[in-house]
Amino acid sequence: MTAPDRKPVAWCKSSRSSPNGSNCVEVADLAGTVGVRDSKDPTGPVLRFTPHAWASFTNGRRLTAR
Repeated sequence: MTAPDRKPVAWCKSSRSSPNGSNCVEVADLAGTVGVRDSKDPTGPVLRFTPHAWASFTNGRRLTAR
């Protein structure tokens, strides 16, 4: 039995993250889901969302940020 191929994941830090490194989140495409994690804890838990749920969340945030 062989180990499954694991492609490196490209995590992107939020453009809204503070410059001093606190309150940061990162997102990544995780095989058809959107992963979200705390950038200060890269080995910690990852929340996964469907692309539709993530788009609904980010669109809702844009509307309330105006």
